[in-house]
Amino acid sequence: MKKSHICKILNINNPVEGIYDVIVSFPEIAQPGQFIHVLCGGDTLLRRPISICDSGDGWLRFVYQVRGKGTKLLSQYKEGDELDILGPLGVGFNFSKKGDGVPVVVGGGIGIFPLLKLSKALGDKTQSILGFRTKDLIVMKDEFDSCCDLCHIATDDGSYGTKGFVTDVLEEVVKNNNVTSIYSCGPVPMMKGVKQIAEKYNIYCQLSMEQRMGCGIGACAVCTCQSHGENVKVCQKGPVFDAQDLDL
Repeated sequence: MKKSHICKILNINNPVEGIYDVIVSFPEIAQPGQFIHVLCGGDTLLRRPISICDSGDGWLRFVYQVRGKGTKLLSQYKEGDELDILGPLGVGFNFSKKGDGVPVVVGGGIGIFPLLKLSKALGDKTQSILGFRTKDLIVMKDEFDSCCDLCHIATDDGSYGTKGFVTDVLEEVVKNNNVTSIYSCGPVPMMKGVKQIAEKYNIYCQLSMEQRMGCGIGACAVCTCQSHGENVKVCQKGPVFDAQDLDL
């Protein structure tokens, strides 16, 4: 069983309202797509699952949005404080199947965060498609620009980039490039659309499911999703799945 680590907070940024970007000391190597389970303190007993944004030798970066009591408590920590972190956990992305063409990562909202480390691993042919509600919520564009051949932005209101859905942009990218693999994380309706496009053009596709979790290690059944008509635990079998294995 995984042991937790006491990790020192090395840096904290708050790039837009409600979003916190944290770098901590961390002794293990994390793979793109894995997650951590963070003890938030106070009277919150259950840890909070947070995807790994990036990592390196002795450090790990995670970015999260304040959504409830646990993440609100987490946002009150300061540089130099320590966090109790369990991880890295789960099954990451299988980028060995990216092929020789163009890999594409597709993220919506907070689903973009686990795609940065993946984009770096996929190489300089990678194209990223990132979706946000509005221009004021765009984060990390410069970082995706630096590791991807092209970074496409879609906003719901058209205030920046393409107005509309990331799936509209994805279909255009697929039509105009030799896309050999697609990787996605974000709201389920968005990933359902990504899966449909991948199936339409017969492209290898993986999806990262963002589910509420209790234990993070398979002891409970809070984080189940449907795969071939059966309930599977996201924390054990995922969070990354081949798209063809998910019932969306």
